[in-house]
Amino acid sequence: MGRLSRRAVSVLALGALALAACQQKAAAPVTADEMSLGNPSAKVTVVEYASAGCPFCARFNNEVFPGFKAKYVDSGKVHYVFREVLVGGGPEIAMGAAGFLTARCAGKDKYFTVLDQVFHDQEEIYRSGDIKPGLLKIAKANGLSEQQFNDCISNNDALVALNTRSEKAGTDGVQATPTFFINGKKAFEAVPTPAQLDAAIAAAS
Repeated sequence: MGRLSRRAVSVLALGALALAACQQKAAAPVTADEMSLGNPSAKVTVVEYASAGCPFCARFNNEVFPGFKAKYVDSGKVHYVFREVLVGGGPEIAMGAAGFLTARCAGKDKYFTVLDQVFHDQEEIYRSGDIKPGLLKIAKANGLSEQQFNDCISNNDALVALNTRSEKAGTDGVQATPTFFINGKKAFEAVPTPAQLDAAIAAAS
């Protein structure tokens, strides 16, 4: 799992605040402006706290999420909410921050598309030793120019807002990524299997 960061680090020449994890058992209520998929009126709400720089989060996205989305989100049975968290240090937190900023700059309708591409390219980008070119490629594929991408990842106000969102995860008792809450209650602090998700969603339905 990705462990939450607790110190200031540089994210493409900007400082990213660390997340101080606190103890609390319930996720914060879902608001209308959050990044989400599916039916907001569904009986079951699954909230995932994850980082774009977390390899375990990438594994969930690449291996488990497509089936989960098809079975529950696209069918209207589950409202899925994604909450951004900055974890780790060095490349991991830089990837997380720059990846999230890029996804948001692409626009809300492309947010999950960009995030999915970041997760799929994450390992290759890490191997390259330079995060920026890999993310620039994704940004361009989703309508951003190089200048827009550079402005995006160097926008201090956007970074402060990201840090604020990340810090809120600590008040929900999130200490590692990915962490999943189902109907407000913590369900998993690791990558769940499809069978485990099935059982947890059935219990909440």
